[in-house]
Amino acid sequence: MKKRRRKMKKLPMLILIVIVLYGGYLITAKSIKQTAETRLANYLPEIKDELEKNELDADEFAPVLLAIMDQESHGKGSDPMQSSESAGLARNEIGDPAESIKQGVYHFSEMYKYGEANDVDLETIIQSYNMGPGYIDFVVNSDTFHSEETAKSYSELMVEKSPDLYTCNNDKLNFRYPYCYGDYSYAGKVTAKIDAMNKLVRQHL
Repeated sequence: MKKRRRKMKKLPMLILIVIVLYGGYLITAKSIKQTAETRLANYLPEIKDELEKNELDADEFAPVLLAIMDQESHGKGSDPMQSSESAGLARNEIGDPAESIKQGVYHFSEMYKYGEANDVDLETIIQSYNMGPGYIDFVVNSDTFHSEETAKSYSELMVEKSPDLYTCNNDKLNFRYPYCYGDYSYAGKVTAKIDAMNKLVRQHL
C-alpha cells in the first residue's frame, strides 16, 4: 500500500511538470512567432515603396513579397530577400537590408512582368523568383503549368547542363536531391504563407 501511495503522489507531480513544460513551450513558440512577424512588418514600408517604384500595386503584392522574405530568411540577416544571386553576386554578398529589398522587389517585378507577358500564373512567377526567368520559358515552351513535377523537370534539365555545379553538396539526404537546381517546392511554400502575410499587412496599414 505504501508503494502505491508513493506512486500516486508522484503522478500529480509528473502531470504538473508536463503542464509547466508545455506552457513554457507555447509561450516560447508565441514569442518566436511574434518576433518573426515584427521583423517582417518592419520591412513593410520599404517593400511597398519599392513595389510602387517598380509600378506594381503595393496592396496586392506586399503580402507576396513578405511571404517570399519569410521563406528566404524570416526577415533575418543583411540580405533578407536573399537577392544577391539575382543581381549576379555571390550568395549573401549584399550587406544592407535596404539594398536586398530593392534588388529583391526589382527581381520579382521583372519576373512578374515577364510572366504576365507570357501568360503564366502567379505560382510560376513565384517559382521563377527562385529559379530565374528560364523557368517561365520552360513552362511556356512545354505548354504546361507550374507544379512541383514541372519544377523538378526544369531542375533536372539545369543539373544535366551543369552537373558539377548543382550537386546539393553531394548530400543525398537533402530533400532536393537529385533536383539540386533551385527548390522545386518553393512556390508552394511561399503561397502557403500569403494568407498570413495578408493579415500582417492589414494589421500594419
